[in-house]
Amino acid sequence: MFMKAEITKLVERVAGTDQFEILVPERDSFGHYSTNVAMRMAKQSGRNPVELARELIVRISAGAPRGVFLKIEAAAPGFINFWLTKEFLQKEGFRALGNKSFGKTNLGRGKKVIFEYSDPNIAKRMHVGHLRATIIGDALANIYEFLGYKVVRWNYIGDWGTQFGKMIVAYKLWGNKVAVQKNPIEELQRLYVKFHEEMERSPDLEERGQEEFKKLEEGNGGNKKLWEWFKRESLREFDRIYQLLGVKFDVTIGEAFYEKGLKKLVADLKSKGVAKESEGSLIVTLEKFGLPPALVQKSDGASLYMTRDIANIKYRLAKYKPVKMFYVVGNEQSLHFEQLFKVAEILKLNKAELKHLKFGLVLDEDGQKFATREGRVVLLDDLINKAMALALEIVDRKNPGLSKKDKEKVARAVGIGALKYNDLKENRHSDVTFNWGQMLNISGNSGPYLQYTYARLASILGKNKKQKTNNKKTKPDFKLLDKKEELDLIRKVLQFPDAISEAHDSLLTSNFSNYLYELASLANRFYETTPVIKEPDVARRGARVGLIQVTNRVIKAGLGLLGIRALGSI
Repeated sequence: MFMKAEITKLVERVAGTDQFEILVPERDSFGHYSTNVAMRMAKQSGRNPVELARELIVRISAGAPRGVFLKIEAAAPGFINFWLTKEFLQKEGFRALGNKSFGKTNLGRGKKVIFEYSDPNIAKRMHVGHLRATIIGDALANIYEFLGYKVVRWNYIGDWGTQFGKMIVAYKLWGNKVAVQKNPIEELQRLYVKFHEEMERSPDLEERGQEEFKKLEEGNGGNKKLWEWFKRESLREFDRIYQLLGVKFDVTIGEAFYEKGLKKLVADLKSKGVAKESEGSLIVTLEKFGLPPALVQKSDGASLYMTRDIANIKYRLAKYKPVKMFYVVGNEQSLHFEQLFKVAEILKLNKAELKHLKFGLVLDEDGQKFATREGRVVLLDDLINKAMALALEIVDRKNPGLSKKDKEKVARAVGIGALKYNDLKENRHSDVTFNWGQMLNISGNSGPYLQYTYARLASILGKNKKQKTNNKKTKPDFKLLDKKEELDLIRKVLQFPDAISEAHDSLLTSNFSNYLYELASLANRFYETTPVIKEPDVARRGARVGLIQVTNRVIKAGLGLLGIRALGSI
């Protein structure tokens, strides 16, 4: 049941307004749910909010379904607080146990959305900035898919531009085929850096790079073959990293895909009066929207990222007919997307909602931009390897009896989980701090803590199965779950649908991640205070096993939505 939605409907019906919030207080003394509707209404009418809250409570209580609310009370400065009955929690907890699709809805049925994320550049190694785009995009795509949307996961790679002319020159002068095949991106990036170093001594290299790119644009066979090879080798390396991260894409298309149609697009922009010439270049004026002009063609006739992005929108609308398109790209691209979306609006390419899901920087423990000691950007490969190495130390301590192969398998899941959760638990608008100790803390707000909780509960279920003391045909009696720790855990389990719904609406993973942490914390409290296997009463033991089953099912589903593996043991 979506309790927030049910309470919202009840309050709306009584108050005659939707201008309020339904909150989940941190402390039970403030209710299981709370609303600020009386304060909002009092602000408009000038009335005393507590008095108004009391009046609303009378009408809310009269319209509430029987057996749901233990009490509804007013509290200063005007909150209306709701407490659920024990019987309601027991009944709904049992229903959740029997519902294998608990939390899923048909909200997105018949609707298609596109999530664009990751977007690395060909011939360049992926760095820490790509991590944020990749895992945020993947998690949000998972959530939308869980709610019934047809999701198209799109990797829009940077595979076009004058840099490829430079790369071709560098390879022809200093390249080695075997070296590229052995370490594709590392070798190609080395050649690109060497080109710029040599250019300081030989300025004519810049012109040679432009000439080689012009040949590529004109379809020169040799240059095209080299470019395709660079691209193929780079994609192979990207795929290796995506497999490590457990990330998938439905479409991988680069900027070059749109190159052939750009002349017609630019001609259309001119003929429709959308674009005009300015100092030899072609621009779309956006002054009336408070934005600088969008450059769509350079003075030498070359296209730009903006032009290709317009073509990309046209292609997606025609081929996929999405209702929404999400671009998971860093804050630094905010102006570009503001301009792009306005140009799309002018061109009436707004049949789908276009949204830039921006995110902040990755910082080190001192709050500085995350970099190596030499000041270079931190490579994603190095980051993943370090996470897995540190996770292996934890696995060695916790489970020394595992085989080397199993240890490495678990360490990979724990290390990757730590990286992902560290990011996803934060508001994506904020910068994220990398603190290895906190990220891998098995008793704090971390990915490994959630994985450890799941493994801990799975161990109880495994022991219970071995004992074979419960009759499988006997359904767990949740009416026997009347301890505070049991009821608190049921209530948190029942918040799962609301937590997913909130993540969908806000397009943020932070509150959902925090929900999973709170659920895991309550599960551990239950584990530490309530006997299960050692409970002598068979019926009560069966009820507690049922509670663990539904709790672990929610933890596993929640971790899966964040792209993190649930582990049977750590």
